[in-house]
Amino acid sequence: QVQLVESGGGLVQPGGSLRLSCRASGRTLSSYAMAWFRQAPGQEREFVGVISRSGVSRYYADSVKGRFTISRDNAKNMAYLQMNSLKPEDTAVYYCAANGDINTWSSSWSSSYDSWGQGTQVTVSS
Repeated sequence: QVQLVESGGGLVQPGGSLRLSCRASGRTLSSYAMAWFRQAPGQEREFVGVISRSGVSRYYADSVKGRFTISRDNAKNMAYLQMNSLKPEDTAVYYCAANGDINTWSSSWSSSYDSWGQGTQVTVSS
């Protein structure tokens, strides 16, 4: 399995931006679709978006579409989540996840992902 470590979380005001990073080690990232999930206190883990192995295709949850962008740099073994126009309801722990199954690469189900990072806290508040 690939090991994942997120970074870049923090406190930001409503309307602000943050970029989260996900560093992979142990396996080449190009073998995995990469997704971002988030989990707010007392709520279930929620799909944010996913990017294909090559980076050509992306899908997003309706709640973040047009505001968040997922990208990746396979040469650096990195994935990113650019978050713009942040809202208080975006407050959550954000996780990156890897899916090595090409048949389910675009899945929004957390059970499709076999490697997870430890999470990074994002707080949107004035």
